[in-house]
Amino acid sequence: FTGNGSTDGPFVYLGFRPKFILIKRSDAAGNDWRIWDTSRANSNVGLPVLYPDLAAAEDSVTDTYDILSNGFKIRGTGAGTNASGGAYIYAAFAENPFKNSLAR
Repeated sequence: FTGNGSTDGPFVYLGFRPKFILIKRSDAAGNDWRIWDTSRANSNVGLPVLYPDLAAAEDSVTDTYDILSNGFKIRGTGAGTNASGGAYIYAAFAENPFKNSLAR
């Protein structure tokens, strides 16, 4: 997706509610991988973020996002997640990957 630099950032349609999102800016150096998940952030606007390529603890300063029923929406303006014109890559995994899999 492409960032817009606004607190009303881009919506990324996935077709499912994500449980785990891995994201990285791909067009500029100095931006770390980020992990967002619903196990640690169980409400919107979601915080905190993990940096899997750093030894740092989780952070709750600049990365804000909404996890939605069909994708995610960026709410922060940080260069690592939503710089105006920035190119981002991501991988997302579903909270419920199979249709009707919650039946018992």
